[in-house]
Amino acid sequence: MAERPDERFLVDKARRGDFEPLYRAFERPVFTLARRILGRTEEAEETVQETFLEVFRSLPSLRNGGSLWPWIRSVASSKALMALRRKRLVEEPLPEEGAWEPEDPLPPFDLNSLDLERALGALPPLSRAVLWLHDVEGLTHEEIARLLGSSPSFSKSRLARAHRRLREILAGGRKGGAACTSA
Repeated sequence: MAERPDERFLVDKARRGDFEPLYRAFERPVFTLARRILGRTEEAEETVQETFLEVFRSLPSLRNGGSLWPWIRSVASSKALMALRRKRLVEEPLPEEGAWEPEDPLPPFDLNSLDLERALGALPPLSRAVLWLHDVEGLTHEEIARLLGSSPSFSKSRLARAHRRLREILAGGRKGGAACTSA
């Protein structure tokens, strides 16, 4: 993540009613997180707005000395996963029971490069969310389980499936073969 101004400065300004510096400092990482979990730009933009409304509403209860990004990341993750639930994607059949088609598909693989963006977009939303939260954001399976209202073993199995599916998609892209979209 790009370097941000001093967090104490951001919190002090926000507590005095100037929210823009804090918003500008964290807008991009929140959007990236939400986009990776939700797979759609419009839903990610809505999640950014919901996240910052919650952050600004909860700012008075933030402990001094607490790091902002882990707290904001937790709020953003929760809001993005709630958006998945609202769409009832979390209750979809497991991959063995049915296929999933991405709603906002990306163009086909460029055979000259591995297109990780395309491969992530081909994963079902819940698998993509678990993979992103664990592998990129660094959350533990216990933290992911709390966010999902599930068990750590559910997070672990979903992550293993996502890794397997990602390898299949990327291998299919290199061979020029069609990749199916279930995970």
